[in-house]
Amino acid sequence: MKTLRLPLLIIPLLLIVGNAQAQTPSRSESPPWQVYTVHGEDFSMALPTLPSLHTTHEFLDQPRGFRRVYGLGSYADGVVYVTYVYENPRPRQSLEAFLKQHVALPLSSYSNVSLDGFPGKTISNPEGIVQFFATPERFYRFEALGAPVDDPRMTKFFSSLSLHKKEDSIQVVDGPGIPYEPPVGPEPSNDETTKKLFVGKEVDRKVRLGMKPEPSYTELARQNSVTGTVVLRAVLASNGGVTDIRVVSGLPYGLTEKAIDAARKMKFIPAIKDGKFVSMWMQLEYNFNLY
Repeated sequence: MKTLRLPLLIIPLLLIVGNAQAQTPSRSESPPWQVYTVHGEDFSMALPTLPSLHTTHEFLDQPRGFRRVYGLGSYADGVVYVTYVYENPRPRQSLEAFLKQHVALPLSSYSNVSLDGFPGKTISNPEGIVQFFATPERFYRFEALGAPVDDPRMTKFFSSLSLHKKEDSIQVVDGPGIPYEPPVGPEPSNDETTKKLFVGKEVDRKVRLGMKPEPSYTELARQNSVTGTVVLRAVLASNGGVTDIRVVSGLPYGLTEKAIDAARKMKFIPAIKDGKFVSMWMQLEYNFNLY
């Protein structure tokens, strides 16, 4: 299955747009942050919740073959944080060539940055920041979406980035991570808006996707030349978690299960109704095609 190009936060391919006048709910006090990494990788970052981790492989024409890609996502308090780590096999690709391949923006759109002595590129808008870095063996994409560039949460995330693993980092394993749990007030909430499940036309602003992992192809499905689309219906909950996944149409040889696994790892900013984050039904489609 081909890996999709990853659009930047300022390109609307990752934004499911609702009412432009909808306001982001005022943020509450964020939970304590911890430092995370992936086993065998030389990077670390601080996040407000245990991130989801999705490991897949991207097909390359040159050199012909596959490279491993890690996708990590975390959501809390109106902001979604996404990290991608790409192997850079020999012959090595430059950062400029990598950006041309993966992002539909001219290189002149970026500003130069560096991290731990490694070169990088950055771009931002009022809704977020994305940064790319290159080391001899890896490319990194760090992104935060949902707050102005000078928001303390943005500063906290990007100032925590390191391309050298910290000794006290928590190692993340493949899985959906832990959903954000907003602070509970002194009195239980009886707000019917936050308890209801909405559909897209009922909300003021739809879900804003930050990370939608692509499922991997099973070897058994490849041997049997299975292609097609898995269609799921799921609740993208107000706490940033994916629940109530239902199969609308599936595929054999483990492809439906792969799609469900990928759906559970999605990270997003929840929909908004009447100034509150709410849960919303969404249909998810995963296409499986042989090379």
